[in-house]
Amino acid sequence: MLILGIDPAIRTTGYGVIRAGAGRMEILDCGVIRNPARAPHSECLRRLSGGIAELIGHFQPDAASIEEPFLGRNAATAIILGMARGAILAALAVGGVPCYAYSPRTAKKSAVGSGSAEKEQVAMMMAAQFHIEVRNIPLDATDALALAVCHAQIAMRGPDLAALLTKPI
Repeated sequence: MLILGIDPAIRTTGYGVIRAGAGRMEILDCGVIRNPARAPHSECLRRLSGGIAELIGHFQPDAASIEEPFLGRNAATAIILGMARGAILAALAVGGVPCYAYSPRTAKKSAVGSGSAEKEQVAMMMAAQFHIEVRNIPLDATDALALAVCHAQIAMRGPDLAALLTKPI
């Protein structure tokens, strides 16, 4: 099973692609879709959608996992994050990739054992688990990898845990 994990943001969206099966997982790719700081939101959304479409075309993932939205104190930030998430979800829908949402806490707990782990801790655990150098994991991609691992652990653990999967968003 190929899983695309996505940590959405308007300027730096992290992604991680893993292959999971037969009790093994491996990272196929991880990185960041970057948008210039001064680019208008409409351009950022176009680039996010295009970047996700490119990943789908290249890897043909079976599923995607994305961070659940959260309510912060700043409504403007929440709206911008919602726009980024919408562009990503639209690209996944066009590509026919079912997407599942997990809270950051659930993803980190699944991948690292602690829902309050920092990005650096997640990067170190992913590097150890996947036998790669920690410097090869961009910090903005760490949560995306944790989201992919979280989905793999639930989806691949048989009918008992697979029953916990929510409907795709």
